[in-house]
Amino acid sequence: MISRRQFCITTSLASLATAPSTWAESDNKILLGQSAPFTGPAAQLGIQFYLGAKLYFDATNAKGGVNGKTIELLKLDDGYEPERSAANTKQFIAQGVFALFGYIGTPTSVVALPLATEAKVPFFAPFTGAQALREPFNRYAVHVRASYFDETAAIVKQATSIGIKKIAVFYQNDAYGKAGLEGMQRALKELNLQPTGLGTVERNSVDVKKAVADIMAQQPECIVQIGAYKGCAAFIREARKAGFGGTFYNVSFVGTQALSAELGKEARGVVVSQVMPFPFAANTPLVAQYQAALQAVAASNTEVSANYSSMEGYVAAKVFTEALQRAGRNPTREAFLSAIEGMQNILVGGFAVDFGPKKHTGSKFVDLTMLTDDGRVRH
Repeated sequence: MISRRQFCITTSLASLATAPSTWAESDNKILLGQSAPFTGPAAQLGIQFYLGAKLYFDATNAKGGVNGKTIELLKLDDGYEPERSAANTKQFIAQGVFALFGYIGTPTSVVALPLATEAKVPFFAPFTGAQALREPFNRYAVHVRASYFDETAAIVKQATSIGIKKIAVFYQNDAYGKAGLEGMQRALKELNLQPTGLGTVERNSVDVKKAVADIMAQQPECIVQIGAYKGCAAFIREARKAGFGGTFYNVSFVGTQALSAELGKEARGVVVSQVMPFPFAANTPLVAQYQAALQAVAASNTEVSANYSSMEGYVAAKVFTEALQRAGRNPTREAFLSAIEGMQNILVGGFAVDFGPKKHTGSKFVDLTMLTDDGRVRH
């Protein structure tokens, strides 16, 4: 995917990963690098986030860019695998990207952030709510979305408010799943509860039979899932075959539309927490702008559609562009980060963001939605 810019690299990517302290500027372009799954079981998350971001960046570039500079988003496929993410990150840093943007997932971001930090490259808007990327504070990590702790707290609050106490957790056996499990344990502990049962699935796998057996043996009233859409869909089908009649809850990373498409009619009643505005109704200027951008490219790009993943990419691009505008005509990475920290208690098209010098998580917004059997999302 990286074909427009060729650099003479005389040392290995590994050694270059920590070398550049400046970014490559030519042709008045701001280069961003995104490592994400564009193939494999989590592909729709990467594809839709990228397309949503491109919607905003392309519209910005069509108007002359930011202070005369256009924004170019480069992408590399990591298949949702940490080793590939690390290699992609080293390649982007060696090329002198201004920032790393929109990485998808916890395990892939966990290996990339230290590389970005060593090279002093901003790591902007990863599609993950993991606390390990937020604590301890890291000046180079900038989060637009709420955390998994925020999401799991909202799920536990909703479930227990209707009398549910036996809550099981099905989680992906990696950094992402364990981050969500920790959030569930924290939220339940505040109510003197603990998970009723636990089950795991490996990343990029749909082998869920043991997890279903382990959880069903504990007779839970509801099951919270911390995984990607294919594994979660497989679990839902198997658990229902085994007689589970309760509610399934998912955190936002599952990929709402991807999960719905995977389940078809079996999606009915599945709850998903969201960290972005409802993308299907133009209730705010931000969503109206997003929908208008979708409509403008509908004839030429059938891949992109209204969904939460592309909405998150769009919001991330909008917040990035706002900070870049504030960073001045010839922005440095440090000026960009300072501009982010100056974006305190502002509305971005009606979506509240609040950063600060020691606060690089812009939002705590969480909403709960429910899937229907005809592919829609109820707000």
